[in-house]
Amino acid sequence: MKLTILRVWAIIMVATLSACATTPPKQQDNLCEIFRQYPDWYDHTLDSQKRWGVPISVQMAIIQQESSFRSAVRPERTKLLGIIPWKRPSSAKGYAQAQDPAWEDYKKATGQIFAIRSQFEDAADFVGWYNDVSHRRLGLPKTDAYNLYLAYHEGHGGYSRGSWRNKSQLQSIARKVERRSAQYQAQLNSCQSEFHCRRWYQVWPFCR
Repeated sequence: MKLTILRVWAIIMVATLSACATTPPKQQDNLCEIFRQYPDWYDHTLDSQKRWGVPISVQMAIIQQESSFRSAVRPERTKLLGIIPWKRPSSAKGYAQAQDPAWEDYKKATGQIFAIRSQFEDAADFVGWYNDVSHRRLGLPKTDAYNLYLAYHEGHGGYSRGSWRNKSQLQSIARKVERRSAQYQAQLNSCQSEFHCRRWYQVWPFCR
């Protein structure tokens, strides 16, 4: 009897979590449509921009590249003997694909001890924080999506050592992030007013 109850409870919990999961945006090439589908994401990235000075467009371009806006994505497991699922190549997880050491550094540095990588709000704040560290340690402009992404992918030490210089595929991806960031910024310029003061308790101009 107890076992049956536990099984039913487990099924209910799985169904509930699945229902609460956020599906990826339908039009990932259009930032306006992304925020129309998930207006709270605009609030979260705006909060991160105010806190860390990293533009919304840069945050979103990095998150799109890392996870395609999937909340629970992780690197695929390697195959032992080519057939047996084995270890994952890294501990990257969530929207921002933050690895365990970087995520722990973020929580310690910001006091966000309950932050979760599958929560978009926390992921956006992490991306803003990490790029702010890249700016302070490496001198990278917060609008330089190309080099910020290289530092994000390789780590601050790896970027400093130039580990990216002989990685043509990575450089190509970083250029893609750069182009997407510019595209997102142009789109946001045309629709950002839609997302200001949309709640009943927000009063212009204090919500801008």
